[in-house]
Amino acid sequence: MAEIRNYLFVRHLRSEPSIEALHYRRGRLARAGRGLSFWFRPLVSAVAEVPLDDRELDFRFEGRSAEFQSVSVQGVISFRVADAQLLANRIDFGVDLGTGQWLRAPLERLQSMITQLAQQVVWDYLSGTELRALLSKGVDETRSRIGAALMSEPQLAELGIEVVAVRVAALRPTAETEKALEMPARELIQQEADEATFRRRAEAVENERAIQENELKNRIELARREQELIRQEGANRRREAEEEAERVHIAAKAEADRVGLVETAATGAERERADLYDGLSPVATLALVARDTADKLPRIGQLVITPDLLATLVGHLSGGQGNGD
Repeated sequence: MAEIRNYLFVRHLRSEPSIEALHYRRGRLARAGRGLSFWFRPLVSAVAEVPLDDRELDFRFEGRSAEFQSVSVQGVISFRVADAQLLANRIDFGVDLGTGQWLRAPLERLQSMITQLAQQVVWDYLSGTELRALLSKGVDETRSRIGAALMSEPQLAELGIEVVAVRVAALRPTAETEKALEMPARELIQQEADEATFRRRAEAVENERAIQENELKNRIELARREQELIRQEGANRRREAEEEAERVHIAAKAEADRVGLVETAATGAERERADLYDGLSPVATLALVARDTADKLPRIGQLVITPDLLATLVGHLSGGQGNGD
């Protein structure tokens, strides 16, 4: 606000750069401008101060949707004074010449006017729109509607007010309504989560089944290979046994053939010897027998043949030949 100093019959005022001071003398505008500093006589003067900086007006409106559901809208309206003199002519911005404070509350009056205009726009929009549409696109729509309505409002133009921006922070129903609206979405999300969990479990079961089937196939394959190994080992043992039997048979046959050949040769030799003995004289036969006997008896240094032994041998030989004949 302005700084006013008292010097006997005159006073000095110094205003801020963001404020336009208007000095009236005897009911006429004597001077006006930003950050003025001047002397004046309080008995014939009046001073008004109009702020020129951007002002922000917070709002919160309560309304009902087309389904009679309570909805709250929160936001901020930024505005500024475009024509200070025009506004001062419509709203009293006069200050106390002793303290420099506003005599009334001009900004509160101005803000109330802007709030009422915005509130009417919001109520009209809420009452004609369903709740779901409000929640889906209501923030942007509310902002654009408030901005368009205030910028085109002739009453504000007549006051020299310019709307700079409109921001809508939130558009919400009551807590109960919001919870009821969120319930289907929550149930859908929960259902999707349950389905995902079921799919994961089904995949886990399927993977477990595939693993078990794979293990079973491996066991079956191992058992089959073991059976093949057992059959192969049995076949190998049978083949070895058959080969061993064949070898034994061949060896036995060879031995039998050898024995047969030996016996045949011995039989032939005996036959030849018998034939030889058959044609010899008794004396020659005795000599051969003595030779054969000498080969089979222990070594004898001296053999004495008596006439009796010789007569006995000759008798045996004669008798043997006689029986042979």
